[in-house]
Amino acid sequence: MAQFESLIWTINIILVLESIGSCIACGRAEYRIGDECCPMCSQGNRVHKHCTEFTSTSCVPCVDSTFLDEPNGLMKCKVCTNCDPGLGLKVKQPCRPSSDTVCGTLEGFYCLDPTKDGCRAAQRHSSCKPGQYISHTGTTSTDTVCADCTGDTYSNGSLTSCQPHTQCKSLGLQELRPGTHLSNSECGPQSSKIETGIIIGVAASVLIIIIIIGFVILRRKKSPTTVTFSAVTVIAVEASSELEETPSNVQ
Repeated sequence: MAQFESLIWTINIILVLESIGSCIACGRAEYRIGDECCPMCSQGNRVHKHCTEFTSTSCVPCVDSTFLDEPNGLMKCKVCTNCDPGLGLKVKQPCRPSSDTVCGTLEGFYCLDPTKDGCRAAQRHSSCKPGQYISHTGTTSTDTVCADCTGDTYSNGSLTSCQPHTQCKSLGLQELRPGTHLSNSECGPQSSKIETGIIIGVAASVLIIIIIIGFVILRRKKSPTTVTFSAVTVIAVEASSELEETPSNVQ
């Protein structure tokens, strides 16, 4: 009877020890499969076959744009991240079996969703409007900052500072169109006084000539009509007079 009780106690102790052993965590470089603690595969590799009581874990490398960036007990590798240009992204660092793709921002974009080494989504830099200048140029992490032009200055929106309006008078020119915050002044050559005098003189001369011609035409209309006889006409008249004065020889 004592031997039987001793056997029962022995069995209970074994079961308790097994239970305690199953609750003990595996080591840092191991993973649990059932009652076994299997060695992990190194980064860049996945599990091909789990370990058994008699064999160790069988590992194979990640392939076909997949990766695992830490020791693991996984049967499948993770798919590499795609840097989508539609999200303003480009490849900063290509995917490797032991590390994921690192994305950066395209030229003219800034990151909206940064990661430790890269970016997950980006947005195009804002454009300044005419009448504004670029106060702070956009970077890969910040948007463009715009500010309004003030005073006698202008900008088309692409300048990093507002430019002063051109002073036409200081250049010896006349202002054809005043400047605004959107555009510069428009200058043109000054009108010459000599040219103006010549134009006035020519116009006056033409007017005088027109008046004279009109006066002559009016005088001609008012003067009596003068009949001019040619030499042949005078001879014919004289001959006719002589015939009238000669007596007729007819009986």
